[in-house]
Amino acid sequence: MNKRYTITGAVALSALIAGCGGSSGSDSPEPTPTPPAPAPQLSCAEITTEALDLEGLVITKASQNGAEESSPAHCLVEGNLHARKSEVDNQQYAIGFEVRLPEDWNGRFFFQGGGGTDGAINPAMGSLPGEGNTTTALALGYAVASTDGGHKSVDDGTPAGGSLFGLDPQARVDYGYNAVGEVTQVAQNLIERHYDSAAHHSYFVGCSNGGRQGMVAASRFAHLYDGIIAGNPGFNLPQAGIQHAWDNQQFAKVAPIDADSGLPIIQDAFTMQDMGLVANAALQQCDALDGLADGLISNLAACDATFDPDQHLPRCEGAKDASCLSAEQIDALKGVFGGPKNSQGEQLYASWPWDAGVGEMGWRLWKLAMPFPNPTPTIPNSIIATMGGSSLPYVFMTPPSPVSGAGHGLIDYLLSYNFDSDAPGIYRTNNVYTESAMSFMTPPNPSDLSAFRDRGSKMIVYHGNSDPVFSVHDTINWYENLGAADAKAADYARLFTIPGQNHCSGGPSTSQFDMLTALVDWVEEGKAPDQIIAQASAGSSLGDNVQSRPLCPHPQYAQYDGKGDPKVASSFACVAPNTAG
Repeated sequence: MNKRYTITGAVALSALIAGCGGSSGSDSPEPTPTPPAPAPQLSCAEITTEALDLEGLVITKASQNGAEESSPAHCLVEGNLHARKSEVDNQQYAIGFEVRLPEDWNGRFFFQGGGGTDGAINPAMGSLPGEGNTTTALALGYAVASTDGGHKSVDDGTPAGGSLFGLDPQARVDYGYNAVGEVTQVAQNLIERHYDSAAHHSYFVGCSNGGRQGMVAASRFAHLYDGIIAGNPGFNLPQAGIQHAWDNQQFAKVAPIDADSGLPIIQDAFTMQDMGLVANAALQQCDALDGLADGLISNLAACDATFDPDQHLPRCEGAKDASCLSAEQIDALKGVFGGPKNSQGEQLYASWPWDAGVGEMGWRLWKLAMPFPNPTPTIPNSIIATMGGSSLPYVFMTPPSPVSGAGHGLIDYLLSYNFDSDAPGIYRTNNVYTESAMSFMTPPNPSDLSAFRDRGSKMIVYHGNSDPVFSVHDTINWYENLGAADAKAADYARLFTIPGQNHCSGGPSTSQFDMLTALVDWVEEGKAPDQIIAQASAGSSLGDNVQSRPLCPHPQYAQYDGKGDPKVASSFACVAPNTAG
């Protein structure tokens, strides 16, 4: 922002002016300049465009909301920034946002991360990480902000509508990082003007694309946040977009062919039962590597070193039946889990772990099919074939590759994607799109969080081991590179991997946890999280075997002590992989 009025800033400036007064040479000293009056505190009704006077800001609504069952009494402020008409696609754009300011404020600010391709302003209630939460940041007294990422999704009747903003270069940048920085500054200004006091601590919390935003914020906007929670972060999202094309091409190799159209029915490449065989094979080889066979593969590093799909997946000796996988299916899975490569064998994205959660619906709906009847089975309805199929050509490729979202347009694009000639497009720029996708979507230098560290800020990253969208291996690689660049990285950033968890939730996992309290205690009390206790969700397929487990900071994992109640966290200790017995 070029103009930002703050009460504390005005007072500091007036004090500086007063301290610089000198003598005119006469017997009488010059009078001390009268400091400017501080900006008045604004009630909810007084929050207007004119009162805030910030460049590019328009307030469209400021209303007092009474207490309800799901939220406390608060002031709801809605607005937008930098409204414009694109010279590239002739569409209207603005950075939309809302901020909720509770009457009973706890003195803290909470930025609520987005999801997917954004495109809508989700109510700024302050969703908390983990399953089963019965409260929100707003209910806890935080002032909360959210944004649409700088664009509105277009309802064109196809899955591509949410990605059409990628035709506009500034909308790409706003989505990638700029909207978060701009809205955070407006929200912090609003807080100071409304409460007559700045927030004493500011937090960012998000999962998926929100987790990516958090990691980008730690790099680009370190001065704005004291603490960040980044869940299942797709911080290399353009590379993950290439994985979506790769997955569909691997699945198509073993999918049955529709007799009428000659097209592959990708959702039938693997049944739920097939993927259950994969999950069971991983459990058979890896479950006990943490000292207890309980349905959780906690020692991920040992499993990565142990599991061999050629040896351990059940291979059919004759005709395919429900107890085995065909040789072609095993080869396809090896391709998927190995990650995308070009014809030279160069890795284009990370590999993926073999974990128990791959047999769950939370894995399948992203990779293969939604859990409801598909009226046109030759058009995949999985999320990577719909959302991924449109974001890759429109948002991540330079220049954008307009693709029809209707009919077979998206899947045709993914199945024809060339990993030699097309994949470099995520790094390209031209005279219109001057920032590549890998520039505007990712942290500028993922291994350098020195500004964040030097400010005293803290970051918790968590990632499910069975995430079908973003590979936990990619996040582990980031964290290990961070540690290689800074031996004291664990003093300000910690990674917690979650056995069995799918994308941000679900799977045979302990997905109920309170990471916000852990972060606040670290930031404000200096209590670093040596473990975070997590409970199994009510609907978890773990059944009665698991009630709770400690989530451990990487590279540690939860190892059974050999004598305590195997259901509860107190019988487990966080240990380094080389201490396993």
